[in-house]
Amino acid sequence: MNDPIAGSGQRAAGSGQRAVQKSVLFAARSATALHRLLDVAPVFAGDGRIGHRRFTLVPGSDFGVDALAAIETAGARTVPWAEALRQPYDLVVAASPKGDLHLLTGPLALLPHGAGFNKSLTGEGSADAASGLDPVWLLRDGRPLADLHGLAHPGQIARLAARCPAAAARATVVGDPVLDRMLASLPRRDAYRAALGTGDRRLIALTSTWGPESLLERRPELPAELAAHLDCDTYQLALILHPNEHSRTGAYDLRQALAPALASGMLLARPYEEWASVLVAADGVITDHGSTALYAAALGIPMAAGCDGGSELIPGTPMAELLSRATVLDTAADLEPVLAAHSPQAVRVLAAPAFAERGRALDRLRTELYALLGLAPPTAAINARPLPPPTPAPSTPAAFAVRTEVHGADISVERRPAHTELPAHHLAVEPERATVPQSRSAALLFRRRTTRPERIAPHSVTWTAAGWTARTLADHPGRRTAAVELSASRWLLRRAQMPLLTVRIEGSPAEGTVVRTDPAAVLSGVHAWLSDNPHPGAPVTLRCQVAGRTYRTHLAPAGEDEAAYEL
Repeated sequence: MNDPIAGSGQRAAGSGQRAVQKSVLFAARSATALHRLLDVAPVFAGDGRIGHRRFTLVPGSDFGVDALAAIETAGARTVPWAEALRQPYDLVVAASPKGDLHLLTGPLALLPHGAGFNKSLTGEGSADAASGLDPVWLLRDGRPLADLHGLAHPGQIARLAARCPAAAARATVVGDPVLDRMLASLPRRDAYRAALGTGDRRLIALTSTWGPESLLERRPELPAELAAHLDCDTYQLALILHPNEHSRTGAYDLRQALAPALASGMLLARPYEEWASVLVAADGVITDHGSTALYAAALGIPMAAGCDGGSELIPGTPMAELLSRATVLDTAADLEPVLAAHSPQAVRVLAAPAFAERGRALDRLRTELYALLGLAPPTAAINARPLPPPTPAPSTPAAFAVRTEVHGADISVERRPAHTELPAHHLAVEPERATVPQSRSAALLFRRRTTRPERIAPHSVTWTAAGWTARTLADHPGRRTAAVELSASRWLLRRAQMPLLTVRIEGSPAEGTVVRTDPAAVLSGVHAWLSDNPHPGAPVTLRCQVAGRTYRTHLAPAGEDEAAYEL
């Protein structure tokens, strides 16, 4: 009888136990590298021959603080670095060549943790080389550090061969698993936009790498500038930051630094998976020289340059070529014409030298990694996992500076955050969320529906729609209009010296869909119209234009049931 192949996972006859199982160690030096390893780990999913999958934090990085938290979130088991050094592994997988990886025992597979190898860092390694292609990091005592160097494109092997032939001899093209996840997620784009609350707006993603040449370092005012200038009902903003920036700054300090833009409705994407789902959902990108722009270009997303890469950007790289062709966004007012000049096919061509084997990265990786393990890879197909839907924090401004124009029954509305310097007709606020000075200055105060608990406490007090609007105007003398949401399309509106009105808002039909805008925008239009028409008389239908779409809006005297509606 033949003995089972060591490490094959075959059972020894009559033993009831598996033969020796393989152990895999994922060695991450930072959250950035850890995120890439999490995208690669599924190559071993479902294979009982892989007995142990462990993660360890390679010491020495200033950005390792968030890596362990990400491992814990994933539910993976960790091994302290000192313990990892004491035992051998059948395979070690890393996504950065830095740190004392040579002290680990086991064949090493080295993968990139970004796209394009576009950036060199002052004071680290060779002055004109990306760390992933730099002999300083890839050789140890003149010998290649890695047994396998997986790259995303043949051009990267050529670049590696020019600098480090010994390392290039162990390199092979495996594709990019992150891009493959994005491509697999394209059918879910509408679902991502729904989760983000984008609606019919154009989602603009600002992408910033880390370091002194990053977008946020070079133009820290840009997020707030865009938020203050762009119409809230036409555009939605999101910020994608490099994980190193999240680690370096911390969530609290980041939110403090970005407070004006976040209060104006900008989303801050989480650094694992959510950034990629936001990018899939985006209609435009404002970028620096970070590799996120290459993923956006591969998806054909319109792009503008927020800044160049300064001394960090390596000439001749895919990112350098992309930035050289991108129009620079000088001011927020330039955004529309800059994005309108975009050619999807042109940017896809520019991203092509960064990505090969599209849709096959996990398959290619599985083949190569199992070869290092000495195992035949599973025969079942392996596909990239679509990204989970984003789960951002609520991001609607509490106060709007509203510009309106009234022509008969037609009203146009533009809304911006309250701190904009552009002229406005009135201020509209949610008093429960806005500041006291904003509420005191507002002409329109409104309350959205909140989800009521299934079981109301035995003792409770709830406002009626009529009661809340009356109390709100009484509490804010001189304010002219108060409105409260009754349903997704109906509001009750009270105006000083006028009977209660019901406002019913229709959706706007568009190519087999029905588009709905924020009803508070329509309320601002109604408020402006009532300022010009203080005695509306019989039921009336208005046409309220928001972000280029028209919403038929019906005003009628409120019924008793509507006035008595409990909030």
